[in-house]
Amino acid sequence: MLKSRDISVSLLKLDPYLNVDPGTMSPYQHGEVFVTADGGETDLDLGHYERFVDVNLTNLSNVTAGQIYSDVIYRERQGAYLGGTVQAVPHRNPLIQSGSSAGNETGAEVIVVEVGGTVGDIEGQPFLEAIRQMRNEVGRSTTCYVHVTLLPYLGATGELKTKPTQHSVQTLRGMGIQPDVIVCRADYPVRRPGPRQNIPSLRCSRGQRDRPAHPRQCL
Repeated sequence: MLKSRDISVSLLKLDPYLNVDPGTMSPYQHGEVFVTADGGETDLDLGHYERFVDVNLTNLSNVTAGQIYSDVIYRERQGAYLGGTVQAVPHRNPLIQSGSSAGNETGAEVIVVEVGGTVGDIEGQPFLEAIRQMRNEVGRSTTCYVHVTLLPYLGATGELKTKPTQHSVQTLRGMGIQPDVIVCRADYPVRRPGPRQNIPSLRCSRGQRDRPAHPRQCL
């Protein structure tokens, strides 16, 4: 949608695993590695991103927790912290934020940042905290939190359940993040209007009028 309006876009994926890059990971467990034009071994998803938005990504488009911690330890060994106690805040999170801003080098007007994993994962908390802090630094008017969630279908009752969405949004709120947009994925069409479909709007602080139906069964 952004590119159709002639808005330049860059993409970045934040992966919470402790591997420095996917180059040494088993393809049976994680999928094939995608090699960028500059030789970076990155997550498979970046290949889908390139084809979908027709942009050339680089090794800076994939940041892992392994890279962040390796950088922190290297800086500590070089004396960059001047003998101070190295902590998650303020030493780790700024590196995540600088990685999230790497797309500025491409001159893109919009940077789409995906935080890998699932809300509530222990390893993903540092990245969520970093993007929470980033909004405070760059301003609400230049950021937008999009939460992608699943509406599981129960065949026995023939209905889509919104409870996982409610809990994930509640978890994000507890971390200081209120999603601006909630994208609900479903294997079956989301029938509207109805009391069940109104629950995400009522309990996740999203207005009912802001619920466009997507032809590919997304709400």
